[in-house]
Amino acid sequence: MQRELGVNTWVWVSPLDDAALVRVAERASEIGYTLLELPVEAPGGWSPALAAERLGERGMGARIVGAMGDGRDLLDDSLRASTQAYLQHCVDVAVAVGSPTVAGPFTARTGRVWRMSTDERARALQVLREALRPVAAYAAERDVTLALEPLNRYETSLINTVDQALDALEPMLGAGGGLGLALDSYHLNIEERSPEAAIRAAGDHIAVVQVCGSDRGPAGPDHTDWDAFFDALDDVGYSGPLTLESFTGDNDTIATAASIWRPLAASQDELARITFDFLTDYQAHRSGS
Repeated sequence: MQRELGVNTWVWVSPLDDAALVRVAERASEIGYTLLELPVEAPGGWSPALAAERLGERGMGARIVGAMGDGRDLLDDSLRASTQAYLQHCVDVAVAVGSPTVAGPFTARTGRVWRMSTDERARALQVLREALRPVAAYAAERDVTLALEPLNRYETSLINTVDQALDALEPMLGAGGGLGLALDSYHLNIEERSPEAAIRAAGDHIAVVQVCGSDRGPAGPDHTDWDAFFDALDDVGYSGPLTLESFTGDNDTIATAASIWRPLAASQDELARITFDFLTDYQAHRSGS
Protein backbone atom coordinates (compact mmCIF):
# COMPACT_ATOMS: atom_id res chain seq x y z
CA MET A 1 0.00 0.00 0.00
CA GLN A 2 1.46 3.36 -1.06
CA ARG A 3 0.15 5.91 1.41
CA GLU A 4 0.20 9.61 0.62
CA LEU A 5 2.97 11.60 2.31
CA GLY A 6 2.59 14.94 4.03
CA VAL A 7 4.74 17.25 6.13
CA ASN A 8 3.96 19.70 8.90
CA THR A 9 4.98 23.32 8.40
CA TRP A 10 6.48 23.19 11.92
CA VAL A 11 9.47 21.47 10.31
CA TRP A 12 10.42 24.90 8.95
CA VAL A 13 8.56 27.68 10.72
CA SER A 14 6.47 28.79 13.69
CA PRO A 15 4.24 30.69 13.88
CA LEU A 16 2.79 30.19 10.41
CA ASP A 17 1.68 33.18 8.35
CA ASP A 18 0.63 33.59 4.72
CA ALA A 19 4.12 34.34 3.40
CA ALA A 20 5.64 31.37 5.22
CA LEU A 21 2.81 29.11 4.08
CA VAL A 22 3.47 29.91 0.43
CA ARG A 23 7.22 29.47 0.89
CA VAL A 24 6.93 26.16 2.77
CA ALA A 25 4.37 24.77 0.31
CA GLU A 26 6.90 25.37 -2.46
CA ARG A 27 9.69 23.61 -0.55
CA ALA A 28 7.50 20.66 0.42
CA SER A 29 6.18 20.25 -3.11
CA GLU A 30 9.67 20.36 -4.60
CA ILE A 31 10.72 17.54 -2.27
CA GLY A 32 7.70 15.52 -3.39
CA TYR A 33 5.13 15.86 -0.60
CA THR A 34 1.52 16.09 -1.72
CA LEU A 35 0.02 17.13 1.63
CA LEU A 36 0.82 20.03 3.92
CA GLU A 37 -0.07 19.75 7.59
CA LEU A 38 -1.11 23.21 8.77
CA PRO A 39 -1.15 24.18 12.46
CA VAL A 40 -3.70 26.70 13.72
CA GLU A 41 -1.51 28.36 16.32
CA ALA A 42 -3.36 31.69 16.46
CA PRO A 43 -6.74 32.03 14.73
CA GLY A 44 -6.31 34.40 11.82
CA GLY A 45 -2.57 33.88 11.62
CA TRP A 46 -2.90 32.63 8.06
CA SER A 47 -5.66 32.65 5.45
CA PRO A 48 -7.49 29.35 4.81
CA ALA A 49 -8.69 30.72 1.46
CA LEU A 50 -5.14 31.52 0.39
CA ALA A 51 -3.93 28.13 1.63
CA ALA A 52 -6.61 26.30 -0.37
CA GLU A 53 -5.78 28.33 -3.47
CA ARG A 54 -2.01 27.98 -3.33
CA LEU A 55 -2.05 24.30 -2.38
CA GLY A 56 -4.58 23.62 -5.12
CA GLU A 57 -2.26 25.24 -7.66
CA ARG A 58 0.41 22.76 -6.65
CA GLY A 59 -1.92 19.76 -6.54
CA MET A 60 -1.44 19.48 -2.79
CA GLY A 61 -3.94 18.70 -0.07
CA ALA A 62 -4.10 19.98 3.49
CA ARG A 63 -4.47 18.53 6.96
CA ILE A 64 -5.17 20.65 10.04
CA VAL A 65 -3.60 20.31 13.47
CA GLY A 66 -4.44 22.22 16.63
CA ALA A 67 -1.94 23.73 19.04
CA MET A 68 -2.71 23.47 22.74
CA GLY A 69 -0.55 26.32 23.97
CA ASP A 70 -0.96 28.66 26.90
CA GLY A 71 -4.58 29.54 27.56
CA ARG A 72 -6.03 26.37 26.03
CA ASP A 73 -7.22 23.72 28.43
CA LEU A 74 -10.43 21.69 28.43
CA LEU A 75 -9.89 20.70 32.07
CA ASP A 76 -9.72 24.26 33.37
CA ASP A 77 -13.13 25.73 34.22
CA SER A 78 -11.96 29.22 33.32
CA LEU A 79 -10.54 28.20 29.92
CA ARG A 80 -12.96 25.47 28.78
CA ALA A 81 -15.38 27.61 26.79
CA SER A 82 -12.64 29.51 24.95
CA THR A 83 -10.81 26.26 24.20
CA GLN A 84 -13.99 24.72 22.81
CA ALA A 85 -14.46 27.80 20.65
CA TYR A 86 -10.86 27.47 19.44
CA LEU A 87 -11.39 23.81 18.50
CA GLN A 88 -14.57 24.69 16.63
CA HIS A 89 -12.58 27.34 14.78
CA CYS A 90 -10.05 24.64 13.82
CA VAL A 91 -12.93 22.59 12.42
CA ASP A 92 -14.08 25.58 10.37
CA VAL A 93 -10.54 25.99 9.02
CA ALA A 94 -10.47 22.28 8.14
CA VAL A 95 -13.68 22.68 6.14
CA ALA A 96 -12.26 25.71 4.35
CA VAL A 97 -9.09 23.91 3.22
CA GLY A 98 -10.69 20.51 2.61
CA SER A 99 -9.12 18.64 5.52
CA PRO A 100 -11.17 15.69 6.82
CA THR A 101 -9.39 15.79 10.19
CA VAL A 102 -8.22 18.11 12.95
CA ALA A 103 -5.51 16.43 15.02
CA GLY A 104 -3.92 17.31 18.32
CA PRO A 105 -3.59 16.64 22.06
CA PHE A 106 -6.96 18.17 22.90
CA THR A 107 -6.88 17.84 26.65
CA ALA A 108 -4.80 20.46 28.47
CA ARG A 109 -1.96 22.81 27.66
CA THR A 110 0.95 20.86 26.21
CA GLY A 111 3.64 20.64 28.86
CA ARG A 112 1.23 20.76 31.77
CA VAL A 113 2.00 17.75 33.96
CA TRP A 114 0.59 16.97 37.39
CA ARG A 115 0.01 14.02 39.71
CA MET A 116 -3.46 12.52 40.07
CA SER A 117 -5.02 9.93 42.32
CA THR A 118 -7.25 7.31 40.75
CA ASP A 119 -10.34 9.29 41.70
CA GLU A 120 -8.86 12.55 40.43
CA ARG A 121 -8.02 10.92 37.09
CA ALA A 122 -11.53 9.55 36.77
CA ARG A 123 -12.98 13.00 37.41
CA ALA A 124 -10.60 14.62 34.93
CA LEU A 125 -11.57 12.13 32.22
CA GLN A 126 -15.25 12.74 32.87
CA VAL A 127 -14.68 16.48 32.49
CA LEU A 128 -12.74 15.84 29.28
CA ARG A 129 -15.51 13.69 27.80
CA GLU A 130 -18.15 16.29 28.55
CA ALA A 131 -15.96 19.07 27.17
CA LEU A 132 -15.21 17.18 23.97
CA ARG A 133 -18.77 16.06 23.31
CA PRO A 134 -20.13 19.32 21.80
CA VAL A 135 -16.95 19.92 19.81
CA ALA A 136 -17.03 16.39 18.39
CA ALA A 137 -20.69 16.88 17.47
CA TYR A 138 -19.79 20.18 15.77
CA ALA A 139 -17.08 18.38 13.79
CA ALA A 140 -19.35 15.46 12.84
CA GLU A 141 -21.98 17.82 11.48
CA ARG A 142 -19.30 19.13 9.10
CA ASP A 143 -17.86 15.71 8.15
CA VAL A 144 -14.65 16.39 10.05
CA THR A 145 -13.03 14.04 12.58
CA LEU A 146 -11.44 15.49 15.69
CA ALA A 147 -8.41 13.20 16.18
CA LEU A 148 -7.13 13.20 19.75
CA GLU A 149 -3.43 12.47 20.17
CA PRO A 150 -1.87 10.68 23.15
CA LEU A 151 1.32 12.48 24.20
CA ASN A 152 4.35 11.26 26.10
CA ARG A 153 4.61 11.61 29.86
CA TYR A 154 6.80 14.72 29.67
CA GLU A 155 4.11 16.67 27.81
CA THR A 156 0.92 15.61 29.60
CA SER A 157 -0.26 13.61 32.59
CA LEU A 158 -3.64 12.61 31.26
CA ILE A 159 -3.53 10.46 28.11
CA ASN A 160 -0.15 8.93 27.26
CA THR A 161 -1.10 5.60 25.68
CA VAL A 162 -3.61 4.20 23.22
CA ASP A 163 -5.17 2.09 25.97
CA GLN A 164 -5.72 5.20 28.06
CA ALA A 165 -7.27 6.99 25.10
CA LEU A 166 -9.59 4.08 24.38
CA ASP A 167 -10.58 3.82 28.02
CA ALA A 168 -11.33 7.53 28.17
CA LEU A 169 -13.02 8.00 24.82
CA GLU A 170 -14.30 4.70 23.44
CA PRO A 171 -17.96 5.46 24.20
CA MET A 172 -17.57 8.49 21.91
CA LEU A 173 -15.36 6.99 19.19
CA GLY A 174 -16.55 5.86 15.79
CA ALA A 175 -20.07 5.64 14.43
CA GLY A 176 -19.85 9.10 12.85
CA GLY A 177 -19.36 10.74 16.22
CA GLY A 178 -16.72 13.16 15.03
CA LEU A 179 -13.96 11.75 17.24
CA GLY A 180 -10.98 9.53 16.42
CA LEU A 181 -7.34 9.04 17.37
CA ALA A 182 -4.14 10.58 16.08
CA LEU A 183 -1.08 8.38 16.55
CA ASP A 184 2.44 9.77 16.43
CA SER A 185 5.37 7.37 16.05
CA TYR A 186 7.48 9.53 18.39
CA HIS A 187 5.06 9.26 21.31
CA LEU A 188 4.36 5.59 20.59
CA ASN A 189 8.11 4.93 20.78
CA ILE A 190 8.30 6.49 24.25
CA GLU A 191 5.08 5.30 25.90
CA GLU A 192 4.06 2.00 24.35
CA ARG A 193 5.78 -1.22 25.28
CA SER A 194 4.78 -2.38 21.79
CA PRO A 195 3.93 0.39 19.31
CA GLU A 196 2.59 -2.15 16.84
CA ALA A 197 0.26 -3.65 19.46
CA ALA A 198 -0.95 -0.14 20.27
CA ILE A 199 -1.71 0.50 16.60
CA ARG A 200 -3.68 -2.74 16.41
CA ALA A 201 -5.57 -1.82 19.58
CA ALA A 202 -6.51 1.55 18.10
CA GLY A 203 -7.75 -0.22 14.97
CA ASP A 204 -10.31 1.61 12.90
CA HIS A 205 -10.36 4.50 15.37
CA ILE A 206 -7.11 5.77 13.79
CA ALA A 207 -7.84 8.95 11.87
CA VAL A 208 -4.34 10.45 11.62
CA VAL A 209 -0.82 8.99 11.63
CA GLN A 210 2.21 11.22 12.16
CA VAL A 211 5.77 9.96 11.78
CA CYS A 212 9.34 11.00 12.42
CA GLY A 213 12.52 9.39 13.63
CA SER A 214 12.78 8.06 17.16
CA ASP A 215 14.74 11.22 18.11
CA ARG A 216 12.21 13.57 16.41
CA GLY A 217 14.56 13.77 13.43
CA PRO A 218 14.23 12.13 10.00
CA ALA A 219 12.37 8.85 9.67
CA GLY A 220 14.53 6.01 8.36
CA PRO A 221 18.00 6.34 9.93
CA ASP A 222 16.65 5.70 13.43
CA HIS A 223 15.84 2.74 15.66
CA THR A 224 12.08 2.57 14.94
CA ASP A 225 10.98 -0.89 13.81
CA TRP A 226 9.36 0.35 10.62
CA ASP A 227 8.54 -3.18 9.43
CA ALA A 228 6.44 -3.81 12.54
CA PHE A 229 4.95 -0.31 12.33
CA PHE A 230 3.77 -0.76 8.75
CA ASP A 231 2.63 -4.34 9.34
CA ALA A 232 0.34 -3.04 12.08
CA LEU A 233 -1.02 -0.23 9.88
CA ASP A 234 -1.72 -2.79 7.16
CA ASP A 235 -3.43 -5.12 9.62
CA VAL A 236 -5.88 -2.44 10.79
CA GLY A 237 -6.51 -1.26 7.23
CA TYR A 238 -5.23 2.27 7.71
CA SER A 239 -4.91 3.73 4.20
CA GLY A 240 -4.70 7.43 5.09
CA PRO A 241 -1.66 9.66 4.76
CA LEU A 242 1.53 9.64 6.78
CA THR A 243 2.61 13.11 7.81
CA LEU A 244 6.04 14.07 9.05
CA GLU A 245 5.83 16.05 12.27
CA SER A 246 9.07 17.51 13.51
CA PHE A 247 9.99 21.02 14.59
CA THR A 248 12.26 23.93 13.91
CA GLY A 249 14.41 25.08 16.79
CA ASP A 250 14.34 28.69 15.59
CA ASN A 251 11.22 29.63 17.56
CA ASP A 252 11.74 29.77 21.34
CA THR A 253 8.18 28.76 22.20
CA ILE A 254 7.97 25.72 19.96
CA ALA A 255 11.56 24.65 20.65
CA THR A 256 10.82 24.65 24.36
CA ALA A 257 7.45 22.92 23.99
CA ALA A 258 8.93 20.15 21.82
CA SER A 259 12.32 20.04 23.60
CA ILE A 260 14.30 20.78 20.42
CA TRP A 261 17.69 21.56 21.99
CA ARG A 262 19.93 20.60 19.05
CA PRO A 263 19.73 20.31 15.26
CA LEU A 264 18.03 17.08 14.20
CA ALA A 265 19.49 17.10 10.67
CA ALA A 266 21.96 19.13 8.62
CA SER A 267 19.06 21.40 7.68
CA GLN A 268 15.27 21.39 7.94
CA ASP A 269 15.05 20.76 4.19
CA GLU A 270 17.31 17.74 4.68
CA LEU A 271 15.15 16.45 7.53
CA ALA A 272 12.08 16.57 5.27
CA ARG A 273 13.93 15.14 2.27
CA ILE A 274 15.43 12.16 4.10
CA THR A 275 12.02 11.26 5.50
CA PHE A 276 10.30 11.58 2.13
CA ASP A 277 12.91 9.48 0.33
CA PHE A 278 12.84 6.80 3.02
CA LEU A 279 9.06 6.49 3.17
CA THR A 280 8.71 6.56 -0.61
CA ASP A 281 11.36 3.90 -1.21
CA TYR A 282 10.23 1.81 1.74
CA GLN A 283 6.60 1.73 0.64
CA ALA A 284 7.58 0.96 -2.93
CA HIS A 285 9.70 -1.95 -1.71
CA ARG A 286 6.83 -3.27 0.44
CA SER A 287 4.42 -3.13 -2.45
CA GLY A 288 6.92 -4.76 -4.81
CA SER A 289 6.98 -1.85 -7.24
